[in-house]
Amino acid sequence: MMMTAKETDMMDRSLGVFLGLACGDALGRPVEFRTSHGIEDEYGTVTEMHGYGSHNQPAGTITDDTDLALCIARSLAENGEFDGEDIADRFVGWYDDGPFDIGGTTSGAIRRLKTGEAWDSAGRSEWEQSNEGSNAGNGSLMRTAPYSIAYTDDFGAILDYSLKSSAITHADPRCQASCAIYNMVLADLIQGNLPFDVAIGTYNLAARKGDVPESGEVMDAITSVKTGEIQGRRLENSGYVVSTLQTSLYHGLTADTAEDAIVNAVNMGGDADTIGAVTGALAGARFGASSLPDRWLSEIDETDEIRELVHTLYEFSSN
Repeated sequence: MMMTAKETDMMDRSLGVFLGLACGDALGRPVEFRTSHGIEDEYGTVTEMHGYGSHNQPAGTITDDTDLALCIARSLAENGEFDGEDIADRFVGWYDDGPFDIGGTTSGAIRRLKTGEAWDSAGRSEWEQSNEGSNAGNGSLMRTAPYSIAYTDDFGAILDYSLKSSAITHADPRCQASCAIYNMVLADLIQGNLPFDVAIGTYNLAARKGDVPESGEVMDAITSVKTGEIQGRRLENSGYVVSTLQTSLYHGLTADTAEDAIVNAVNMGGDADTIGAVTGALAGARFGASSLPDRWLSEIDETDEIRELVHTLYEFSSN
């Protein structure tokens, strides 16, 4: 059966989410941890896939951001539903392969999984033993986008699975709230709707009912982008989940093109791969995969698999 024009557009936007994530990740990987001035001195403006640099990997190499998103997407595609235990097992398998990049909270939670702790408690145990300042990183936000593709038309499922999936490694309420709201914004963009209002309203209603963690700090950060209060010069490039969400929303939703959004995010430096990845998913959802540069996609080995997975996940939302 042929797709309607709307379905074709939604497929392009769904592909844009995952491919945009991979593009931002791979573009930012060589300059992770660099300052914006350091990037400018060495590269000028990063607009191409560079080899080596941070992590000493070839051009187009993805990091844990896309790797863990692939773990989630493969699990959804193969099981036909959310399976937290299966996702956790895939995280462990990825960890055992010796990734060149992994965050501290993710690493700690996976080590707990390896000792036999349950998938729905390991992240909470890790969070409870972490100090403020190291307990709300962006390690779950960077990987969560596949839920927005699989459950585009079901905000209830997006809320539930985003929260549970985040908590496998990142149980801090700020991390869980960021993942859920981010995925609802992505889902709205995939449908061609303006984001924020539905996402914020849905989350706030669930919070009032006690169904989801409350996080005023996350809401304040999102609202500052919606109202235009936050400006580019005040954005942060740290690994703090609230800052990553705010910065990525700003770049993803104010740039004129998907390429501009990702380039602007990556050239801030700092946690460049993750901010690039989160921004890339938003920009891809907004402009579609057709807007992403072929010169980037051709450098990423996982491009074909991502396309296949998105086609499978899209069937979830159309059934």
